Amino acid sequence: GDCFYIFSDGYADQFGGPNARKYKSQKFREFLLKIHNQEMEIQRRMLDDEIENWRGILPQIDDIMVMGIKIS
Repeated sequence: GDCFYIFSDGYADQFGGPNARKYKSQKFREFLLKIHNQEMEIQRRMLDDEIENWRGILPQIDDIMVMGIKIS
């Protein structure tokens, strides 16, 4: 049931939120820990929703790549 994630810096570097600040790697790590027990497709949707809600009306500034592998 372990999950491994490979990702670019784009997710953590995205500006947004109430003060137009970066999402940050600690927040990203905490979010992955929160969702890691979900099915992979649900995780994908949750990751998409999280960054879109964070970004709001601000443009996406970098590529965002997150790849998760769940070991059964």
